[in-house]
Amino acid sequence: MNTFKQSAIEILKNAKTPLHYSKITELALESGILETEGATPEATMNAQIIVDINNKGKGSDFIKTAPGTFTLNPNKKEVKQTPKIIEAEKEEEEKIIIEGGFIGKGGEHLVCSELLFRGFNASIMSVDVGVDLSAIKDNKFFGIQVKTARKNNSEIYNFHIRHKSFERFNQGNIFYILVLRDGIKNSFLILPASEIEKRIKEGSIFTVNNKTGYALSIKFRSGKFYLGNKNHEIGYFLNNWDLIK
Repeated sequence: MNTFKQSAIEILKNAKTPLHYSKITELALESGILETEGATPEATMNAQIIVDINNKGKGSDFIKTAPGTFTLNPNKKEVKQTPKIIEAEKEEEEKIIIEGGFIGKGGEHLVCSELLFRGFNASIMSVDVGVDLSAIKDNKFFGIQVKTARKNNSEIYNFHIRHKSFERFNQGNIFYILVLRDGIKNSFLILPASEIEKRIKEGSIFTVNNKTGYALSIKFRSGKFYLGNKNHEIGYFLNNWDLIK
């Protein structure tokens, strides 16, 4: 089962009440249950649940209670995994992977071009080992990890960092660049790994998924960006490429 359906099941179990698919997605992303680089996670969540209901009928984990609103199926029946169901689920999972791949690579190319314009000899790594880009300037090497997210209906950008990846690359000249997509407009949060570590310790970045990852929630409120809540304004890091030095 893919992560969208898994996260929806967990959110609805905790809610104990029907929820709109946009709210399910919001809660899943903010809690770190759901990890995706797709541009439209709400639409994907809706499609995944509807496909599950249409394919499995009474055997689905979900039932629709109102337009775009779902709850868990209290009378779920066991259904045989027919070739049709297996193929439909496979197609939906492939859609998620493809969309995430486009968004992830798009973000990497955006950051790479910005670095090149600023005089860095930057390139995208051929093999992803935890660092997406390498950059050199004035004989100094920098490792860049890129995360890309689209602003959701609540004006929040949700990002995830894998624990193992961060522990492996959290020292030296390592930077996390968060690409904030708002329509066709892009902004960049440039965060040194040391800043990420500091924010984890203070609790504005929190551990999720049985301590296998970290969740970063960037909120846009009254023209300012905050990490988690309004106690952590992070405008200093917005488009501040001079931090990479």
